[in-house]
Amino acid sequence: MVSSVERAVIVTGAGKGLGAAFAQALAADGAAVLVNNRLRDGQPDSAKAIAEAICARGGVAIANHQDVAAQGAAEALVQAALGAFGRIDAVVFNAGIMGPAAKLPDMDMAALHDVLNTNFFAQAALAQAALPHLLQSPAGRMVFISSSAGLHGVRGRIPYAASKGALNAMALTLADELKRTQVRVNVLCPYAATPMTAQDGVADDPRLAPDHAAGMAAYLASAACTLNGQIFLAGGRRYRRARTIEGRGALAADNSSSWVEANIAAIAAMDDTREFTGAEAAFADLYASMEHPETGE
Repeated sequence: MVSSVERAVIVTGAGKGLGAAFAQALAADGAAVLVNNRLRDGQPDSAKAIAEAICARGGVAIANHQDVAAQGAAEALVQAALGAFGRIDAVVFNAGIMGPAAKLPDMDMAALHDVLNTNFFAQAALAQAALPHLLQSPAGRMVFISSSAGLHGVRGRIPYAASKGALNAMALTLADELKRTQVRVNVLCPYAATPMTAQDGVADDPRLAPDHAAGMAAYLASAACTLNGQIFLAGGRRYRRARTIEGRGALAADNSSSWVEANIAAIAAMDDTREFTGAEAAFADLYASMEHPETGE
C-alpha cells in the first residue's frame, strides 16, 4: 500500500483518449490514481503505460486491467484501489463503448444490450460498490462521463444515446439522494478526438485533443468542487453547463385536442423557462401552476 495518500481516484477506461487525459490531469493535481483499462489481445498494456508515465513525472498511480462490464468487476476495482491507496475519494466513470452504427430497423438487439451493459449497468454497479467508501471521504466525488448524445440524441446511435441518457438520469438522481452528505455527483459530456471517434481518412482536429477537456474532469473530481447535480460540456478548452428546462406552458379550458391544437404555440413557448432539482420539484411546480391559469406561476 502507498503511504500518505491524501486523495485517491479511480478512473475507468483510462488507457488512452479522454480517460488517459483525465488520469494524468488528476495526478498532476496531486491525486493517486488507479488507471483502469482492460487488456486486449495483441495490443499494448495501455493502463500500465499511463500509470508508468504518471509515476515518471513524480505522481502516484497503479494500473488495473478489469473489464468494467465483467461480473464482479465493480467490487474488484474498489478492492484494488483500497489495497493500493487505503481509501477512495473519487471515481471518474469514463469506460464506455459506442456500439455499431445502425438505425432502428437494422439495430441488433444484442448490441443494444452490450452497450447498455457497459455504459449503464456497469457504471451503476461501480457506483454502488464505491459509495460506502466515498461516504468515508471528507470530499467524495462521482464524475460520470457522458455525452451530448444523451442530451440531444444522435442519428444512427440509439444504443449509445439511450445509455448516456440513462447515465445522466442516474447521476442526477444520485446527486439528489446524496445532497445531505459530503459526496457530490456531476456529469461531464466531453468532445474530443479519440480512438472511439476516429474516422478513416479524416485527420483529428488538434483543438479537440483529449487533454483540452481534462481540466473540468479534474475539477469535478476534486475536493474544491462543491457543485452537485450539474451537467457540463467540455471540448477545445471551452466549457459550458447544460440543463433540462421546462417552459411556462398553458392551462387548458377543456380536455379536447382542438384546444391543444389552437394553443400549441403557447404550450411550446420557452420564453419563461425554469429548471428543477428532481422530478418531484418539477411536478410540484406544474401542480401549483394549475391554481394560476393566467400566469402559470
